[in-house]
Amino acid sequence: MNSQIQGKRALVTGGNKGIGFAICQGLLQAGFEVIIAARSLDKAKAAIQKLPANASVRAVELDVTDDNSIHRAAEQLSQDGLDVLVNNAGVYPDQGVNILNVSRSILQQAMSTNTFGPIHVTQAFLPLLQKAKLARVINVSSGYGELGGLSADVPSYCLSKLALNGATIMLAEALQSQGIAFYAMCPGWVKTDMGGENAPRSPEQGADTAIWLATEASPDLSGKFFRDRQEISY
Repeated sequence: MNSQIQGKRALVTGGNKGIGFAICQGLLQAGFEVIIAARSLDKAKAAIQKLPANASVRAVELDVTDDNSIHRAAEQLSQDGLDVLVNNAGVYPDQGVNILNVSRSILQQAMSTNTFGPIHVTQAFLPLLQKAKLARVINVSSGYGELGGLSADVPSYCLSKLALNGATIMLAEALQSQGIAFYAMCPGWVKTDMGGENAPRSPEQGADTAIWLATEASPDLSGKFFRDRQEISY
């Protein structure tokens, strides 16, 4: 546990399973108080039951596609500061479609969750982040969001993560004067409900860069994109 981190608070969207849950575990081990945000309070509380009984962790209901849910969560936590926000919640709705036949509804689902969600969560929690010294926000993106990684067979996910990377650049610029660092990271292909059983990486391996960005990375790297703790190109 890092004594400089002790007493700091982090919120992870989609923190009840997969990479998000692994990020929560790593942040707890680093010394953070962690807030697990999930679409239902029951899911968040169920995740807490998998953690040590003495873990400094709370649950909050937060659906990143629902502005009312986002604002209720921010209001519920408004008395506290927030040192780290991890925008992890995401969807991958592209099974059986490509860029030639993907429906508007699938594109809207991906954009609403993977792009607009992190933007609106950041907006809602900005007053809490402003209370912290050197707050950090981490967007969990993907190599599918790199210009060189776009795939016609993964249309909505690629476009939503490409847009998320653009939002990261703009948010980093907008928040620079406030001392809030903003990063994007790619966890790689991870064995989760989204990644599937054939994925080569564990959730812990996927979470490592996010934990590093939350704890060790220089604020001077704000606006950059990372994989395996190394900067990569957008």
